[in-house]
Parts: sequence; structure tokens; C-alpha cells
Amino acid sequence: MSADRFNSIAEVVDEIRAGRMVVICDDEDRENEGDLIMAAQAATAESIAFIVRHSSGIICQSMTRERLDQLQLPQMVTDNSESHRTAFTISVDYKHGTTTGISAHDRARTIRALADPASLPTDFARPGHIFPLRYAEGGVLVRAGHTEAAVDLVRLAGLPALSGILCEIVNDDGTMKRGAELFAFARAHGLKIGTIADLIRYRLATEKTVRRAFERDVETELGAFKLIGYRDALSPLPHFALVRGAIADGAPVLARVHVRDTLSDVLHLKGEGGLTIATALRRIADADRGVLVVLADENDAAGALDRLAATAPPAASETPQAWRQHGIGAQILADLGVSRLTVLGTKRRFLGLSGFGIEIVGYESVE
Repeated sequence: MSADRFNSIAEVVDEIRAGRMVVICDDEDRENEGDLIMAAQAATAESIAFIVRHSSGIICQSMTRERLDQLQLPQMVTDNSESHRTAFTISVDYKHGTTTGISAHDRARTIRALADPASLPTDFARPGHIFPLRYAEGGVLVRAGHTEAAVDLVRLAGLPALSGILCEIVNDDGTMKRGAELFAFARAHGLKIGTIADLIRYRLATEKTVRRAFERDVETELGAFKLIGYRDALSPLPHFALVRGAIADGAPVLARVHVRDTLSDVLHLKGEGGLTIATALRRIADADRGVLVVLADENDAAGALDRLAATAPPAASETPQAWRQHGIGAQILADLGVSRLTVLGTKRRFLGLSGFGIEIVGYESVE
């Protein structure tokens, strides 16, 4: 393992531009899963056969919302309960020059046709053997997933069709390849290997989706805080942070990222980890140091009645906007200079945080 190293994003992008596939890991702790990713327009029967042979066999194709709407491909389900909220649409096969749709030849034709701007909705049979995924606008900066990495890499490569294919790499026994196994696989097949965390860092060097709009001191019933507002390029709604004390000194900081829910906030309903926004703010005030990030949710008003009627509201990590909010919250924390967090709430997995220069050192539940 000591000799193993990830390739730079520039090297990975060069491979995508040349029509070759790469291995992308979902984090850099070397214990997570990896996907084979390549530009959709470069798919051939040979490359698809290789992917099927070394993967789960479920080939997905990341596409922009605009392109999916053009092809009239709706979400597969209206209530997505998949663990990572991967945005599956209706699966398809290309109708022309194919047979059953399952062969490597047929799947390659379907993939290229999905990426071809001349293709029409009527060119595809539904359901099929290729699974289009809806890319989250903003890419890995808002959702640190392989779906977003695929389109981001194609975009960085300057290719005309903003669509990439992805498939999880597995061992012969069907278990997921991880860590050293992924490096060995990449070496054996001459593939470049990179991480989503590095892709986040690469993009953050030149772009962000949130910008600081203002800051001022405010007095609350819990004492003085600094209020900092943020504009979001992907939403008309503002986000803000309440900061107490010096938080950019590298020491662990008490932190809570809270998704605004007007009804729950007003009624002091407990959210993920048994916390209300007031409880989190009080704990930060008691420590005299910490940050509460409050994120806007475009679905706040629309889902208000459903949330009130629910006997057990979903955990924050399971809500439809959760992945996007992780990325927005991480951008705000990075802008505030926070690098090490003690999270107020229950333990859960946040992919790609290292790409924002952030490390979680602990969790704290507050009664």
C-alpha cells in the first residue's frame, strides 16, 4: 500500500478526454468503493464488455436535468428511499440497431444515443438495460457522489456531450473492491485512479456555488454571535451561519449544520440526534465557541403538512436534499476557516469532506 498513490485530477481528466475509462473512489481513506467511469460518447462494445466483466453489471449513465427532460425520462420513483438518494430515472434501451438490449454492443449503442443531442424520446424503449441518473447541478461541490463526478470529469475534459457512464467495481465473488484491491485493479489494467475528494479540491481552486454576502454582530437571548449570510448560485434562497468565538484556529470546533424547517423550528420539534435548533445554539453558547450553519430548503413550504403529519420525521441524512446540503454546508464551513469539527448530532457518514479541507474528529449528543 505504501507505493500506492492516487493520480492527479489533471491526469484523470486527460484520460476521460482521450476516451479511456478511469477508477474513481468515493473518498480517500482507501476503504471505500470505486467506480469505473468514462465519457458516454466514447462507449464501445469492447469497453462495455470490460466494464460488465469487472463490475456489478448495472451500468448507469449520469446526465443533466436538461437532457433528461428533453428525452422525457422521469424519476424512477417519486419517493426515493435508496440509501444515497441516487436519482435513478426510467431505464432505457435504444431501439435502432439493437436486439434485446443486454449485449455489450446494444448497451454501447444505447449509451451513445443517450449522449447524442439528435436522439429523440421515441428512439428509446422503456424499461431497458441502461440506467440514466440525474446529475445534481453544481456537481461534486453540492453532492459528493459518483453520479456528479462522472459529468464533472466530462465537463472538465471539454467534451460536447455532458454525460458519463459509471459502474461499481467488484471482486470475482461479488463483493465490492476496496482500498488496495482498487489500486491493484487499476495497475493490472493500466487505469488512472482518482478520488472525489481530489475532484472537489480541484474544482474549489477556481469555483464555488456559495458566496459570502454580508456579516454583522447580533445580540440574541444567548448572547452575542456573528451573523454571516451566503448567496447560493443554485438557489434564490439564502443560507447563514451564527458564529461564536474564534473558530479558524485549527482546534476542533463545535458545529451543527441545520436544514431550515420553519414549522419544526417554530414548534421546537427535535430533529436528527434529538436536537432542536435552540438546543444546538445553547450548547455553542455554553462552550462560548462554535458555529451553527442554517441552510435554506426549497422544499420547506411544500412538505410542511407532510412533516407535521409524520409520526417519525426522517433523519437529516435521509431527506431528498441531504446530499446537496452536505456540500453547501461544507463550502460554508470551509469559508469560515473551520478545519476540524466536533459535530453536534449523531454519527453518520459524510463523503468527500476532506476535499473541502474538513475533518470530523468527534460527535456530541445534547440532551
